[in-house]
Formats: sequence, C-alpha cells, structure tokens
Amino acid sequence: MQLLVGLGNPGSKYKQTRHNVGFRFLDLVAKSEGLHFSAAPRMHAETATWNRPDGRVLLIKPQTFMNDSGESVAAIAHYYQVACENIIVIYDDLDLPVGKLRLKSGGGHGGHNGLRSLHQHLPDANYERAKIGIGRPTHGEITPWVLGCAEEGDRADEARVFAALLDELSTILTGNLAQAANRIHMALQEK
Repeated sequence: MQLLVGLGNPGSKYKQTRHNVGFRFLDLVAKSEGLHFSAAPRMHAETATWNRPDGRVLLIKPQTFMNDSGESVAAIAHYYQVACENIIVIYDDLDLPVGKLRLKSGGGHGGHNGLRSLHQHLPDANYERAKIGIGRPTHGEITPWVLGCAEEGDRADEARVFAALLDELSTILTGNLAQAANRIHMALQEK
C-alpha cells in the first residue's frame, strides 16, 4: 500500500487558499478516478481508496490543520504499516515560482509547517514530495499570503501543474520519480 497525502487546512474557509494545493490536487485525482472521500475520524483525516493494478493507494487529506498534519499521517502509516518511502506528499512551496513543480525524495522541511509536523511524527523523512510553487509575496507577511486565494492567472498556472502531475502520477507511484520529473518539466516548458 502507498499513501498519497495532500496537505491543507480543513473547512470551506481554506478551500481555495494557496496553502490548500495538496487538498485540491487530491480532489482532482479522486474526480479523475471516480473515488469518493469519506471521514476517518479516528485517523483525523478524509480518505479515499484507489485500487490500482499494481496495488492500493490511500488518498489522505489530514483534518488536523496544516501544522499538525504529521499526527494524522503517522497514525495512518502506523495502522497500515506503510514505510516512509511509500508515502508521497503534495504541498505548496513558497520558494518555487507559481506554475513550477519539483519532485524529490527525502530532505528537510524547508520551514514548511506541515512538513515540520511530518518530520516530528514519522520515523524518518524518506518520503517523496511533490512541491507545487505558490511563490513568495513581493511585500507583506507570509501567513496572509499562504492563507489567501490565488489570482486568476495563478489559478490557471496551478491547473497546468495539476494536469502535468496527474499525467505522471502512475509513473511516480511505480517509483520512477526522476522519469516523472523530467516529463513534467518538459510538459510545463511546452505550455
């Protein structure tokens, strides 16, 4: 089994914020595959099971709020006995420009509070990451930026990134992160 985790904050108030790109991407995957999320209150998450020919993938939207995402993800990983290298996390990244995506395995939390929580609760940081660029504000503080809604042009860029990531999701799930990263890069360059 693999865990596909989208980071975000629960509730309609946060649905369209920059911080919720992980939730929005998982909603797209669920729609594309005909999956439905249901509440998993004991795990503090909404989950959907994707039965693929090569194994099961559990889509997870933690409902603990971003800063405590690790509590939910670690509980689910422990319950299903999923190793960290079989966890893929999709989240927003301030250091990437809007319309960019970076895939990587392992590493630090880079100041991201959701990842910081994952680092605190998981046995190691060897999970895979799909970092979706939201850019940094040119002026003002970070918190209102990440909890604000993206402008129309940025939403169009997000849709392009989502489409490219969705096209390569099977490649990522089969462990070919480098191949997926190259193809996503090429796809985003062409548009």
